[in-house]
Amino acid sequence: MNSIELYNSNAMACSRHTTKKYSTSFSLGIRLLAPEIRHAIYGIYGFVRFADEIVDTFHNHNKAELLDRFRKETFSSIEEGISTNPILQSFQIVVNNYDIDRHLIEAFFDSMEMDLNHKKYDSDKYKTYIYGSAEVVGLMCLRVFYKGETEQYEALKYPARKLGEAFQKVNFLRDVQSDLDERGRSYFPNVDLLNFTEVQKQQIEQEIEEDFREAYKGIMMLKKEARLGVYIAYIYHLKLFRKIKRTPSKTILRERIRVSNWVKMGLLLQGVVRNEFGQV
Repeated sequence: MNSIELYNSNAMACSRHTTKKYSTSFSLGIRLLAPEIRHAIYGIYGFVRFADEIVDTFHNHNKAELLDRFRKETFSSIEEGISTNPILQSFQIVVNNYDIDRHLIEAFFDSMEMDLNHKKYDSDKYKTYIYGSAEVVGLMCLRVFYKGETEQYEALKYPARKLGEAFQKVNFLRDVQSDLDERGRSYFPNVDLLNFTEVQKQQIEQEIEEDFREAYKGIMMLKKEARLGVYIAYIYHLKLFRKIKRTPSKTILRERIRVSNWVKMGLLLQGVVRNEFGQV
């Protein structure tokens, strides 16, 4: 292994470590992808995670300045094919190797900026935010799954977007307390979270149910190298969603709903078995 190969390997390891530290669900799902695409999804997740940390965690610093710098460094690294930031190095390798559309990255950063500038969202901003923060991530991953296979990529774009949309809306419900208390944010349009009703919660849940249905159609069409890993992430979020559905609206405003690691392991086993018998 020469010097640049060693550097690239270390950069990819940083993205893999970041994924494992921040998300048990995604980490387990990625491990079930085919080895040849696994590293690329780690690279995407590590990049997304770092940008999200800027807007959600660095409270004692100038977030707008840090995000703008990170954005410029991202596109510079993609153009130059190198970065001294290992997370950006691994991401630029993925972007350049898989020809990921730069507009997807722009949309992602636009949504991150919205988190700095908006506390309440109307319907248009809500849709724009979800597209940039979640749907484009699904499309980046889909491009990795279907490198150079434009027809298949185009056919699966809609369910890939719906899967990202479902995941994000579930996360909104899970994090509704911390978003409101710690960041003063309210993503759901026309919803006063201080007076969050069961009717409003059920309306949101109906949207999510439809998103999950459309997403599942796409999962069934995925190539085998990607299907099981995506399916595991899907059933993890679906399990969390069903737990949230059983939880009263007032309760989710007081506590963060979780799925235990033991339950996740059971879902993992269930998913593997279903996949072996051709039921996924």
